[in-house]
Amino acid sequence: MNPTVARVTQRVIDRSLATRAAYLARIDAARAKTVHRSQLACGNLAHGFAACQPDDKLALKSMTRNDIAIINSYNDMLSAHQPYEHYPQRLKNALHGVGAVGQMAAGVPAMCDGVTQGQDGMELSLMSREIIAMSAAIGLSHNMFDGALYLGICDKIVPGLVMAALSFGHLPAVFVPAGPMPSGLPNKEKVRVRQLYAEGKIDREGMLEAEAASYHSAGTCTFYGTANSNQMVMEMMGLHLPGSSFIQPNTPLRDALTDAAAVQVTRLTENSGNYLPIGRLVDEKVIVNGIIALLTTGGSTNHTMHLVAMARAAGIIINWDDFSELSDVVPLLSRIYPNGPADINQFHDAGGVQLVIRELLTGGLLNEDVHTIAGFGLSRYTMEPWLDQGVLAWRESAETSRDPKVIASLDNPFEHHGGTKVLDGNLGRAVMKTSAVPAVNQVIEAPAVVFESQHDVGPAFDAGELNKDCVIVVRYQGPRANGMPELHKLMPPLGVLLDRGYKVALVTDGRLSGASGKVPAAIHVTPEAYTGGLMAKIQTGDRVRVNGLTGELSLLVDAAVLAQRVVSQPDLSAEHIGCGRELFGALRGQLSGAEQGASCISF
Repeated sequence: MNPTVARVTQRVIDRSLATRAAYLARIDAARAKTVHRSQLACGNLAHGFAACQPDDKLALKSMTRNDIAIINSYNDMLSAHQPYEHYPQRLKNALHGVGAVGQMAAGVPAMCDGVTQGQDGMELSLMSREIIAMSAAIGLSHNMFDGALYLGICDKIVPGLVMAALSFGHLPAVFVPAGPMPSGLPNKEKVRVRQLYAEGKIDREGMLEAEAASYHSAGTCTFYGTANSNQMVMEMMGLHLPGSSFIQPNTPLRDALTDAAAVQVTRLTENSGNYLPIGRLVDEKVIVNGIIALLTTGGSTNHTMHLVAMARAAGIIINWDDFSELSDVVPLLSRIYPNGPADINQFHDAGGVQLVIRELLTGGLLNEDVHTIAGFGLSRYTMEPWLDQGVLAWRESAETSRDPKVIASLDNPFEHHGGTKVLDGNLGRAVMKTSAVPAVNQVIEAPAVVFESQHDVGPAFDAGELNKDCVIVVRYQGPRANGMPELHKLMPPLGVLLDRGYKVALVTDGRLSGASGKVPAAIHVTPEAYTGGLMAKIQTGDRVRVNGLTGELSLLVDAAVLAQRVVSQPDLSAEHIGCGRELFGALRGQLSGAEQGASCISF
């Protein structure tokens, strides 16, 4: 075992002793020695199976069969979740095949950041994670169930479902992916067209044609944003079946894996003789493996919040120092857009998750001695699924990369450190996705240009006011200010400034997630400006230093000068109403800082 990985793992264990013990005591108290519905009064139970078919009613009356909850994030506007339309019946059929019953326990909301980018609805995105967790909990609260299947893929949906699953940590849980869409317009071409549009060199019709060629069918978007980062992290945490994350929808192998997921959860229930609840499966070693999965693939920076919240749901305390220390020793082994031109399908074809796990295990960079839904030991996840004359089976996966430009070896990584860097300084703490940013662009010291709305940056760019070396500061974008939206509409114009030869960086208490691209961006700045962070005192013209190599984020203004500055917060009331935002006021006001998971849930 790599000594740093071992040390960080032990530090997390030590830090979490009290909270983890309290959590385990809680889920042990919730555990039933028989099927859970046996605890229900007759009237309660009759309500629980009133709409079931006769055979299912008999099975549920007998108290000898498993009843499996299905939590579904289906809607047909999200391409990634559209395939889930027919999953509940398929899962029920598979469960019937092993003598179990499946019930659709809850549907949870699922929104698409790709649709809401730059729109008012984006300010609900991060908070939707909490709503998803709460919605799933309502479905599970009926206490009918012996296990659960969770159907979700995209940005806030998977973390929210994990938080709910861990709240009901006495139940076994299997997460069921649906896979990515086939490859569309190459990513380099998509970036080129977006920058042309930002410069006014193509019209809206040309831009829409390119975007529609990129996002063109059912399945996850193929770039390496939060959705595909979710799948990577879940598989390395042992919560998916091995090799199931990136099999495309509506294929025979995808269907076989879906059926197998339903069967697998029944093998983990109390009355299976092999009881493994998710609250026991997800321990400190598994959480550290999730962080390493993120770092070695240059995954979404959203997980510097999501993993914190997910871990806390299991009584485990992690922070950005853990990410930073692991990043120093975990090499970058994959290049997936925006870290490189390849998409997630090319990553899968090059060897995929199995190859990355194999390389990391060889280097002692993952905790192998962990429980997974497939059995004990992460080495099971070096196997790939296939259909052997129509029957699902697993076999050894590729031992070397089929495309070294997409997946590197441990001996010759793309970088000797992970794709995420923690920045620290008098401005607070922040994270930077360094895997997509050339080293020459990671260091900048320049005058600040301050904005208090992302919508003001575009007009300044169009007016030529940003044609210079500068650090663009976009503040009052944190969790409590306006729900912490992603600021992707800033990336094309800032990319143009880089191409024009200017040194430019972004500093914000907002988000960018997995698609941050080539612009150095210090994001998730904590404390946020709205709650008294030093960002609130920056003035246009102040010099700011952003150093992604050393991890520095500093405002280069004398402390005595800063002490004299009086902060006058902007009126954000207009951002708290409309598009449903007024419904989230109480929740928004309770969100913790980004490093604490940006959560309002008290575990």
